[in-house]
Amino acid sequence: MTQVSPQSLQQQLQENPQAYFLLDVREPFEYQIANLDNSVLIPMNQIPEHLVELNKEQKIVVICHHGMRSENVAYYLDQQGFGQVFDLTGGIDAWARKCDSGMALY
Repeated sequence: MTQVSPQSLQQQLQENPQAYFLLDVREPFEYQIANLDNSVLIPMNQIPEHLVELNKEQKIVVICHHGMRSENVAYYLDQQGFGQVFDLTGGIDAWARKCDSGMALY
């Protein structure tokens, strides 16, 4: 598992929008407040039952509110054999503050 900063992720997505599978592990009400385009919502507690839907060969960026849940999920995915897992440092909150000033904060 590797950390990726919001700025680095933004730059990489601008260069190649399909570079990563964006896995949002927050709750649905949080996702409705703010989310990244093309991200897929699978709440943290539902990850084990959705593992078969994730591609172990794809680069996956795990996203939550401040980075704690995503770090736990990224570590879990790494332990399950996913080789290219990244944790968005600071979560969606850091993204909003550093990359998208129009995104809602909560």
